Amino acid sequence: MRGVFLLMFLVTSPVNAEGDPASLIKLPTGFKAQVFAKLDSGSTDYFRGPRMMAFDNEGNLYVSLGRDNKVIMLSDANHDGLADGIAIVADNLNSPNGLAFSNGNLLVANQDGVVRLQKQNGQWPAGKVTPIISGLATGGHTLKTIKIGPDGYLYINIGSSCNVCAETDPQRATILRYTLDGKPAGALTTLGWHAPTAVWASGLRNSQGFAWHHKTGAMFATNNGADNRSDSKGGAANDEVPPEHLNRIEPGKNYSWPYCWGNHVPDPNFISDEGYCATTQAPDITFAAHSTPIGITFLDQAKFPTEYKNDAIVALHGSWNRKALSGYKLVRVKFDDASNPDKPTEVVDFATGWLNNNSAWGRPVDVIVGPDGAFYVSDDRAGLIYRITYTADQVQKNIK
Repeated sequence: MRGVFLLMFLVTSPVNAEGDPASLIKLPTGFKAQVFAKLDSGSTDYFRGPRMMAFDNEGNLYVSLGRDNKVIMLSDANHDGLADGIAIVADNLNSPNGLAFSNGNLLVANQDGVVRLQKQNGQWPAGKVTPIISGLATGGHTLKTIKIGPDGYLYINIGSSCNVCAETDPQRATILRYTLDGKPAGALTTLGWHAPTAVWASGLRNSQGFAWHHKTGAMFATNNGADNRSDSKGGAANDEVPPEHLNRIEPGKNYSWPYCWGNHVPDPNFISDEGYCATTQAPDITFAAHSTPIGITFLDQAKFPTEYKNDAIVALHGSWNRKALSGYKLVRVKFDDASNPDKPTEVVDFATGWLNNNSAWGRPVDVIVGPDGAFYVSDDRAGLIYRITYTADQVQKNIK
């Protein structure tokens, strides 16, 4: 680790509309966006800029910086909704992405494993870096996300090595589960000489975002479909296939990649055994093709109106190879709160404005509810962290 680096900056007030990117974001009536922190922009460089986020018990926001190989901490000491300090947590990592806190220590998902960071004399940067999980597959969809589930286990995604292929490594295109000290705790119980496996669910091309429903504990994960596919054998690529997924993740289930799309639809150019697709898990709901859903969070702790409390927000990072771009926005996934609280029923726009005239100036990555009840969004292209609040005075009584 390098020496301590602490940069303090002040944001006195929102800048004018011409210089305030948050003013370009369109939200439902009563909501307001502001720039919480301005960081280095990733621009068109994939995986650079602010990525995944986590809060500590003191209300500080931690952000991974991907290929800058850093994790930083953003503080808001005066609680005015604007970051007033940046501290380097660690700056010699390996494409860090996912972040999670365990017993006061920060867990970071590098591209090849998970490490635990501990403060030095109560301060950052980290004084000790301890490997927890090592030897994870790299290359292809290499960034890893970690979260601790309500069962106390550590979950991590392992993306596919390719666009469409039959993987030789059984841990690719999966979500894995481990104990907090790094022991495999997958869905398959192994006995005798069989080595334990960490595989919790498979057939997931790239599931970088996942969260658990606050009422039922059901796990939901976003998943990115394959690129450049045709809906006919030997045909031209169709930008509208395959759909992106929101999957209910259940132990031991297969979610159909690389052979099937959406609701058991076979890929006509990558054939599986007859009837195979019908044996796999269909998504609970889908998003537009190539919109790249990543971060997801439920809104039960957000200071939002009551009708939002059972729903989730998903960040659509945006397409890279469509003629007509898709994504580049936040969508609200509505759930059936009446009879089946963890059943998704509809996807509607929540925050737009990053995409205009088929050109995008920002790309939302992760979404998280802060301890202040505000909603935070990372944007790796613009290098921004946004803070979204609900401000309509006339309906404050609806906020619990």
